[in-house]
Amino acid sequence: MKFTDFKVMTFDVVGTLIDFETGVLGAVRTLGGPKAAAASDDEIFEPYKRGRDKFYGRSSFAMKDVYLSLANECGFNNDEATAEAFQLAVLRWPAFADSVEALCRLRKNFRLVAMTNADRTAFSAYAATLGNPFHDSVTCDETGCAKPDPRFFAFNKGRQSALGFQQSEILHVAQSQHHDIGVAKAEGYVTCWIERRQGQKGFGGTPDPKVLTKSDFHFSSLKQLADAVDAELADTRAAA
Repeated sequence: MKFTDFKVMTFDVVGTLIDFETGVLGAVRTLGGPKAAAASDDEIFEPYKRGRDKFYGRSSFAMKDVYLSLANECGFNNDEATAEAFQLAVLRWPAFADSVEALCRLRKNFRLVAMTNADRTAFSAYAATLGNPFHDSVTCDETGCAKPDPRFFAFNKGRQSALGFQQSEILHVAQSQHHDIGVAKAEGYVTCWIERRQGQKGFGGTPDPKVLTKSDFHFSSLKQLADAVDAELADTRAAA
């Protein structure tokens, strides 16, 4: 299997391209008071995930309730103004250091499509942070569901098919085993796992997968993927 077999790369956004873990930890520790500032990563991520499970609505407005849930559970600052500040911070989550440059390189050879559980409002903020690299995007607003629901992947398959691209021409790139890699593989996608937490314990702010799915490609960063693509293309040109 070669990268040149594909015409489209679909991307999970939050967690793969946007560093939401750094965003969550920074906002909670800055806004939540002295107890939050001293909390460990796991002491923040675990109630954060429970809060997101309870308030799973559109990320451009539901995250203030996620914050209040974790703040009430942990004894952090839990006033409305703090929750609103956390909600605003969600739209300002940073890109990983390699995301913009790697996407710019990949865009030269592939159609780039975002596949994100973020709603259209939040995704617009993230796309701007990433330099607006996408040719197309699919959000929870269009699908009416969120990953790992198989319908999300079926929606994208149909959308790309309508634009002339077969599923065999799509490589799905994602960090989350839970939201993306396992279900995408089951739905017939070729997958590339960007293991952003390689060398770290656990799955951080992402739910633990029931099983670890072996992906077709596996890198620890988006830069490594872009480098591998460039190396393959260089070899192809040299052999021509």
